[in-house]
Amino acid sequence: MPRTADILPSLRELLTTAVEAVGGAERPGQVTMAEAVHNSIKTGEHLAVQAGTGTGKSLAYLVPAVRHAIESGRTVVVSTATIALQRQLVDRDLPRLAKALKQSIGREPTFAILKGRRNYLCLHRLDTGAPEEPDDGGLFDPFAVSALGRHVKRLFEWSSETETGDRDELVPGVTDQAWRQVSVSAKECLGKDKCPFGTDCFAELARAEAGRADLVVTNHALLAIDALQGYQVLPEHDVVIIDEAHELVDRVTSVATAELTAGMVSAAVKRCGRQIAEDIVDRLEEASEGIKEIFDDLPQGRMDDLPRPLHGVLSVTRDAAHACITALGPDRSSQDLESTTARRQAVALLEEIHDTAVRVLEAFDADTGQRRDVVWLSSDMVGGNLRPPALRVAPLGVAGLLRERLFGECTTVLTSATLTLGGSFDALARQWGLPVEQRPAQKAEGTATDITPPADNDAPHWSGIDVGSPFTHEKSGILYVARHLPPPGRDGLQPAFFDELEGLVNAAGGRTLGLFSSMRAARQAADELRERLDFPILCQGEDSTSLLVSKFAEDEATCLFGTLSLWQGVDVPGSSLQLVVVDRIPFPRPDDPLASARQRAVEARGGNGFLTVAATHAALLLAQGVGRLLRSNDDKGVVAILDSRLATARYGGFLRASLPPFWTTYDQSVVRGALTRLNS
Repeated sequence: MPRTADILPSLRELLTTAVEAVGGAERPGQVTMAEAVHNSIKTGEHLAVQAGTGTGKSLAYLVPAVRHAIESGRTVVVSTATIALQRQLVDRDLPRLAKALKQSIGREPTFAILKGRRNYLCLHRLDTGAPEEPDDGGLFDPFAVSALGRHVKRLFEWSSETETGDRDELVPGVTDQAWRQVSVSAKECLGKDKCPFGTDCFAELARAEAGRADLVVTNHALLAIDALQGYQVLPEHDVVIIDEAHELVDRVTSVATAELTAGMVSAAVKRCGRQIAEDIVDRLEEASEGIKEIFDDLPQGRMDDLPRPLHGVLSVTRDAAHACITALGPDRSSQDLESTTARRQAVALLEEIHDTAVRVLEAFDADTGQRRDVVWLSSDMVGGNLRPPALRVAPLGVAGLLRERLFGECTTVLTSATLTLGGSFDALARQWGLPVEQRPAQKAEGTATDITPPADNDAPHWSGIDVGSPFTHEKSGILYVARHLPPPGRDGLQPAFFDELEGLVNAAGGRTLGLFSSMRAARQAADELRERLDFPILCQGEDSTSLLVSKFAEDEATCLFGTLSLWQGVDVPGSSLQLVVVDRIPFPRPDDPLASARQRAVEARGGNGFLTVAATHAALLLAQGVGRLLRSNDDKGVVAILDSRLATARYGGFLRASLPPFWTTYDQSVVRGALTRLNS
């Protein structure tokens, strides 16, 4: 039963109780953030909160979320980008918070974790076996085939032990290909009522538990699916809190991206089997052969125009897939279970093929500046194998989708340690579909009836607040920009770079996290410094990233070099990490199809495409990388940017304004001296 506000303790009382229960101390930024979140929930005004590492932002949004759920009787959804944060919330933060608040609010708050159906083991597929999967090139490798068999055998054994069927609880994990053998998409699922395992279905049990919970923890991908699909995935809710909100646009874009391969069409042919007339299936098989031939002949990269041969084969594929769907007919309840399952599996893949072909064909209907989708052809490396070419189509932007399906449906709080770029929320607000130049967030005032009346302007109302950080950046860290180095080139790292890096690592006594723009650069630097220095140097890719990070944290003399996942995924407080080195400003690659298309679209509308797209991307990633240095109040160290453009280029000011307020220097001797003293 919902409880009235006059019975519940105040937000400050609940926050104090929660902080004391976890053995912490209230921080000004945490209190300010909690009050702002509370006010946002009461008024219905969306909120963006930048909260630096060490603020205690999880409690700052969980406490007002719990209070609202208890008071209103409605579920609050908390969305994260990473599994690590999901696990932290579900395994550590929420159990402690629920226990701490039980006495104050009269009962123990409940919580659940909910993921997409593909993340749960399907007992029916485990019983009947998987259909033919699209060929990704790995099946030609006998080692891959034997590994797949071992993984599937492990999954069968695990199925009798697991209580949740959640893939993330399987340690060590299995390949995506192995997991597909025992999981289904929402379209392939028979449904709880038709499936013989419906009452024991792990996905359905998770959804049922989520429907009863005060707080539901999910991920940005499922949040996007809930917004994109025509049916409800998440339980009824009126508030969404998005942690790691700097990742939201990329995760939603990923969900909204479709691909088409010859292997998919070939697999659809096999799924159709003898369910429909052979001559109809033959048309689809011919389309598969045509796709393979044309994809192999076409140059890879972004497509500004649709080549005539590709237009032809996509039209044939679209029509052949539609003919197969029509021939399979509607889903008949009179069919036996085996037939129903086979039809569902075939239709799911056929609809994906048909819809993707249609989307690509329609992507080129508008003039270049008015297009909504970008199309490109590419091949990916998976496990050392080059996959056959895939045609991909992705939205140029998701602002309209988020504005209508997220901000238009419920009160939304977005938070991260990195949301203000160039000193403003505007860059990310545009990507989210929120109007820019909003007023700062106000502390909570008034009563629960402070909902803003409807306005003629349908733009979402929002406010932004930066609650700062408990760290004194200007006293704890130095930002060193190697202004004297030549700008980075396209031919790999230059000798002057290695000399600079050697001097810094030597002064730091190891203790270095090297963040590189590519794996090629990371390996090149690791190989070179292993020749020059005696410190242990680990490089991403030589072992699992988690194991490498553990080794790095355990030995103060060790260095760790790597690329993207290290920019955002490393949390090593203490003296093991006292130097963060960035090889170059992390602009997107010039040939990145999505970034380049977005940049061109901005320029077609008269905007600054470079600043809006490339510089914003670089600022966000650079701020995340720099944030690896200070992870606790006692940490001290140096961030070294070995890209002189940060000091000399016109956009350097925008990038520097996106970073924490470290004391800045361009003097090599000053930095080496500081590192030596820190190391002594």
